[in-house]
Amino acid sequence: MLKNAKIKKVSDAEREAPAEARESEEAKSTNFRDRYQPVSLDAFRMYLVEIRRIPLLSREDERDLSIRYREKGDIEAAYKLVTANLRLVVKIAMDFQRYWIQNLMDLIQEGNVGLMKAANKFDPYRGYKFSYYASFWIKAYIIKFIMDNWKLVKIGTTQAQRKLFFNLAKEKERLEAKGIEASHELLSQRLGVKESDVLEMDQRLKSWDVSLDSPVREDSEDTHKSFLPSNDLPIDDQIADREAKAILHNKLRLFGERLKGKEAVIFDKRLLSEDPMTLQEIGEKFKISRERVRQIESCLKKKLKACLEEEIADLDLLQESMIEI
Repeated sequence: MLKNAKIKKVSDAEREAPAEARESEEAKSTNFRDRYQPVSLDAFRMYLVEIRRIPLLSREDERDLSIRYREKGDIEAAYKLVTANLRLVVKIAMDFQRYWIQNLMDLIQEGNVGLMKAANKFDPYRGYKFSYYASFWIKAYIIKFIMDNWKLVKIGTTQAQRKLFFNLAKEKERLEAKGIEASHELLSQRLGVKESDVLEMDQRLKSWDVSLDSPVREDSEDTHKSFLPSNDLPIDDQIADREAKAILHNKLRLFGERLKGKEAVIFDKRLLSEDPMTLQEIGEKFKISRERVRQIESCLKKKLKACLEEEIADLDLLQESMIEI
């Protein structure tokens, strides 16, 4: 009956075993399950686990892969060359982590781009190791990323500024560790740069980006952008501009009403039009040559200038008053 029902038969010894022994067996079973239960890892640790599985390359393998990619464009060889050096990127990125406390994976991703660039540029016939060559590209891409994203406004746009950005804090710590006050003058002497450059970079590093829409003070309704200079013209200049344009447009209208025939068309369709007709088009309209149209236009401009000088007392002053015609 017990066998057919598939019920476990408990022996007398097991039935008489003390409760402590049974609890000990249950604890061992629980510890075993906990030990081999999948562990929750963050992105960085999971990434390290993945790249540690990739075998490193010997000097000969590295050279062979580089030659295969350079000579034959073998993508598989480039893939092996890059993935085998991903640990180098992590090492270099961690050296720059003090400058980028947000997410180490940002630096690693940029370093990986530099690594791929190095694989594309590497010349295996020069005799140096790929890792040595790649380290410069990796650092270059990581440094550029930090400088571009440190703040909304870039703080290192030249080679000298980038060098000062990374060396200023180190030199300060070195001097303060010796009990020496890290003045701007002393820092400029030790770093070989101008004192004004040290002062400017120090202020940039200590300050933070402020939104123009944020209030000047907590109890103030004024924002920072309220104190920015306006690009709008003063009111008196705007009024003078409108009046000058009105006078000129009125004189041009009266001048055009006195014209007839070819002069009227040239004045209206060429001199005043935003999309002027060509000399050829006007010549075809009146069955005359382009040169004749140009002569009429030249005479018309002289007439217009003489008319405006006669009608307007101070034409030069009027033109200066106008922002644009």
